Amino acid sequence: MAKIDIDDLIAFTALADLGSFSAAAEHIHISQPAFSRRIDKLEKALESQLVERTTRQVMLTATGRDFHRNIQRILSDLDVTIMGVKGTAVVSQGEVIVGCVPSAVNYFASVVIKKFHRLYPMVKVKLIDSSANDILLDVARGDADFGINFVGSQDKEIEFTELVTEHFVAACRRDHPLAREKHVRWSDLEKYDYIAADKGSGNRLIIDQALASLDSKPHSIFETQHGTTMIGLVEAGLGVASVPSMAMPADDHPLLISVPLIDPEVKRVVGLIKRRGRELNPLAQQLMNMFLDHRTIR
Repeated sequence: MAKIDIDDLIAFTALADLGSFSAAAEHIHISQPAFSRRIDKLEKALESQLVERTTRQVMLTATGRDFHRNIQRILSDLDVTIMGVKGTAVVSQGEVIVGCVPSAVNYFASVVIKKFHRLYPMVKVKLIDSSANDILLDVARGDADFGINFVGSQDKEIEFTELVTEHFVAACRRDHPLAREKHVRWSDLEKYDYIAADKGSGNRLIIDQALASLDSKPHSIFETQHGTTMIGLVEAGLGVASVPSMAMPADDHPLLISVPLIDPEVKRVVGLIKRRGRELNPLAQQLMNMFLDHRTIR
């Protein structure tokens, strides 16, 4: 196999990020002809076309996209390793990619990421906020270092570490009749305009399974794809919703309040997911440890 220089990998990464030969050449401070030679050399060494060149734009091939994703992780790990050899006490650069279901972002994951940012202000945290199934797939194929999810505990390729056991609550405005109640039955929601997650949502599946035997249950007048949108509609006074407790703001929020839902109590378990056998780089491991320290019961 032909020799591959790290300078060629850095050049390719710059090209993939910037989408332009001239911009990428300027970014790494070499001439455009010299930059083009590096990309040509890398493609010959790999015996694969990584880039599709047209007069208007530069696009990665399917092989190029896969190679870019993998090489980003390798270069990041290399940076961290070099800093460790130099004896750097606190890693100052790098990137951590975390997948997280949207309902866990605003009032849970953001708290931990904020603490991490204070310790490592120059470290880039890329947050993939997507559906539960997409997050599971991102972690399984290595697109994310680890994830925060409520699915994956039964997947043989995934290590699942429980973080939070939480209940679903009724989300409503403080001026809504339900806000005065100590708890609310699911059947009580039938009386009010109800905002639900659409049928493709993992949370919707949990709720539908739990309420399958009820004769009286809420029927949605509005449906959304994301929990944050549901809460926004509640705040606008369009109705009530059932959401995981971690999706709700603190008790001192001026407009919103969460009321426990009973008969039945519906729970979900949120955990950290990691591809089985994968060793995380020090930055990702540090952030993962901080999430473990933040585990609680809601």
